[in-house]
Amino acid sequence: MIVVTGATGNVGRPLVRALTETGQRVTAVSRATAAVPEGVRHVVADLERPETLRDAVEGADALFLLVSGAGAHLDVGRVLDVARAGGVGKVVLLSSQAAGTRPDSVSHAPLRAIEDTVRASGLAWTVLRPGGFASNAAAWAGSIRAGRTVAAPFGEVALPVVDPADIAEVAAEALRHDHHGRVHELTGPEPVTPRQRAEAIGDALGVPVRFVEQTREQARQQMLAFMPEPVVEGTLAIIGEPTPAERRVSPHVREVLGRDPRSFADWVRRHVDLFREDTIRPSG
Repeated sequence: MIVVTGATGNVGRPLVRALTETGQRVTAVSRATAAVPEGVRHVVADLERPETLRDAVEGADALFLLVSGAGAHLDVGRVLDVARAGGVGKVVLLSSQAAGTRPDSVSHAPLRAIEDTVRASGLAWTVLRPGGFASNAAAWAGSIRAGRTVAAPFGEVALPVVDPADIAEVAAEALRHDHHGRVHELTGPEPVTPRQRAEAIGDALGVPVRFVEQTREQARQQMLAFMPEPVVEGTLAIIGEPTPAERRVSPHVREVLGRDPRSFADWVRRHVDLFREDTIRPSG
């Protein structure tokens, strides 16, 4: 039995599907009642209250641990204690590339501390460190539907954003096989700029999508509406002044899955309806 926390999110949902397609028994955990694939057990639990996980992990072999935000609000040691008491012997943690590239930053130091807790837990462990998610482009859906426009900062700064489906498939491999003690850095196949991402969405729609470059301060004010200030500052630093390591394409998706990572354009093609209005139709 494999327990998947965050089972209804961008990574958790395809992870549950990938595991069930290989015949694994899965318990999907989320903070609210949710629809899950047939044959999947669903448990409502909250990592902020580790005791609520007891039913989910009872008799389980492995745990996929996804924390919200940077996880600073969680007692991950207690979460792992509950998992161990239920029989869990392996944990796969979804961390962040920045926990390795910026371990002392206010925004990502909590994730690095969680990694350290997982390593010291006595459980077999694997850490996944993805870069920026391709699915973050979904935040542009409203402006594209309304006016075929994307507004973002740092229009010419390219990063190799990763498809959440690739993260899920790597996680499934780590949960099913022996990846103990390994840290997988997960990226897409090539760096792409925000301007190029907007163009890729326009190509998929068959209509032009205009890119408007924001100033750093305009982006900051917009992000503060839904993100804590330390996270905003950390995010702006990564997307505006990435380190060489953050710009680099990692080989780990290929090493684990035996294929190249999916491109941003591929993610767009699979999710193009997010950006489509009834008035926006492919040309031709």
